Formats: sequence, structure tokens, C-alpha cells
Amino acid sequence: MNDRPIVLAAGGTGGHLFPAEALAHALSARGVAIELVTDARALRYGGAFPARAMHTISAATPRGGSALARLTAIAKLGWGTLEAMRHLLKMRPRAVIGFGGYPSVPPLMAAALLRIPTVLHEANAVMGRANRFLARRVDKIAAGFPLLDVDAGLKEKVVVTGNPVRPGVLAAADEAYSDLADGRLRLLVTGGSQGARVMADIVPAAIEALPREIRARIDLVQQTRAEDAARVATIYARAAVAAEIAPFFADLPQRMARAHLVIARSGASTVAELAVIGRPSILVPLPHALDQDQAANAAELAKSGSAEIIAQEDFTPQALSRRIEQLVASPSQLIARARAAKRVGIADASERLADLVLSVAAKTEGAVARQRRVA
Repeated sequence: MNDRPIVLAAGGTGGHLFPAEALAHALSARGVAIELVTDARALRYGGAFPARAMHTISAATPRGGSALARLTAIAKLGWGTLEAMRHLLKMRPRAVIGFGGYPSVPPLMAAALLRIPTVLHEANAVMGRANRFLARRVDKIAAGFPLLDVDAGLKEKVVVTGNPVRPGVLAAADEAYSDLADGRLRLLVTGGSQGARVMADIVPAAIEALPREIRARIDLVQQTRAEDAARVATIYARAAVAAEIAPFFADLPQRMARAHLVIARSGASTVAELAVIGRPSILVPLPHALDQDQAANAAELAKSGSAEIIAQEDFTPQALSRRIEQLVASPSQLIARARAAKRVGIADASERLADLVLSVAAKTEGAVARQRRVA
């Protein structure tokens, strides 16, 4: 193993960490040492990340709030860049790979200043604010989807690799879609790694409104925020629905594979996992996102015919209940949508991204070697 690592930099939420984790597995399998730079939020995911070391640095989001709050955030990012430079000078990495979120800004800025090879991964169909700030400073941009808003001057940097998915997702993708022959209807409800209140507000009421004979057939798994769990459980108990409720499921890919229908937000990781595993979905994009990235992600998956989009303003218990009842009455439609999802999944995105990362690192290493020979 080359002792010089490749450094992955990611914000501390699942949407940023999960694709970074997937790349870490792919690179580790090729004998590459991995180190992670992130923020303290990543600690909630435990020690499963396949890195020989994890470093937390100062970072903040310089938007919203007062002018003083924005200046403080910018100062934290500046200090974080100095911290990152100190770490990188010690590590001497072959390359630094960013996965979005403002905690990735200091390591990528430090790498650019130190002339270390850089790759930026953009998971969404539109580029996020932090990645947009970094885009002109990196060597290559790996895209989860064809980017809808990339500047003409950046197009030559962009390589569409797809969104890397974790080994657990690839394992879950081997599970065939189950028809409804046994009479059970397995539903998965998720609001992403941080939960979503709207799912707690709408889905239980929609399920309770279903006819009794359909409720009796449902096996439901719902990820919900801890503060919403009790009221969600109360509604399902009143409706006599078999439900498992938790703030976080470590085995979410396996639960997705067992589901007949997934009701979810449309973060990039969720959309990628739905496609790779091959499951039909009802997607409710986050409505207030500055860049409308979830709407763009959902639209990409909806093109395949596997997903339908319900705007949050139209996401009512009555509308959802009616749609579930229609789908239950047409199992063939669910099966067709599962096949459509599978057709657009990019299961080897981790390997594609690993190829790109190593090619960027190798070009710089080759140039340095040639300079040494000339000297």
C-alpha cells in the first residue's frame, strides 16, 4: 500500500458522507490509504467509515443570519483552511477529494494552495453553493447526474460518474423485487439521514385513512425524528398498522430492498440508492432549498418512469392515501416501476470515481517524476 493517503473531505451529513464512504471502500480495495476530513456531526455515524484516521476542522455556513454571523462563519472557514494546510503538510496526500458541504471548503482550498491534485464530487443535479465556490479551483468535477447549471468554462472539467453507493446498497441490489403475492404491502418512509417532519405530519394520517383491509396488509418502516416518534407510533397503533419507527436505521439499504414502495425526500444519495436497488418511489422534494437540488434530483429519476413527484404543498394525507390505494390495486404498475428504476441505476459509480481520482493523482505524480529526472 502506498503510504501517502488520498484525503476525502465531506460535510457531516449522510448526503455527503455516504458517497465518500463508498469511494473509500473502492479505493481501499485497491490498496489506497484513506483519511477523512469532516466536522463533528460525522461522529453520529459511528466508526464505520473506512479511513485510517479522521480529522475534524473548523467550518461554518456563511449564509443566513446577521452580518456578524456571516463574518464569523467566514473567519471559521479561514481558520479551517489554515488547520487543513497543517494536516495536509503532515499527510502529504496524493490527492484531496471533496464531497460538498461547507466543511469540505477548507481542505479543498488548502489543497489548491498547496498544489495538491483535487477532485470535486457533486452529487446533485444542480451544483451546491460550496461546490460552486470551489469548482474553478479543482482539477476535475465528478457529477452524479448531468449537471443542469454548470458554466461553459467548467464543462471540460466535468465527468459524469454517477453517485457512489455503499457496499450495503450493492448487496441489497441483489435482492429481487418481491411481488405482492403473499398479500403483504411493505412500505418504507424516510426523510433522509436527518429526518423530515413532513413525513411524520402526513404519512401516518394517510395510512390511517386507508380502508381497513389495506391497513391490515401493511408492514411499515418509518425513519422519523426522535421528537416525532411518539405521536407517529400512536397513530399507527390506533390504525392497527404494523410499524417500526426509529430516528435512524443503519441497515436502511436492506429495508429499502424489502420494500414494495418507498416514500421519501429526494436527496442525491436516496435517489441513487433507489435506482441501484430498483424500487418504485413517491418523492417529496425539500421545497425551501436555495438551489432546488432535490427537485432536480427527483426529476432525473422521474424521467425513468420509476418515481412520481408530489410537491410538498400537494402532499396531503388525502392525496397520499388515494395514491397508495391506487398502487395497491395495480401491483403490475409497481413491478414495472421497480424495473424502470433498476435500468437507470449506476451500480459501478464508486469504481468510475475511483478511476478518475487515481488518474488525476497519477498525472501529477508522473509530472513530478519527470521533473526529478530532468533535474
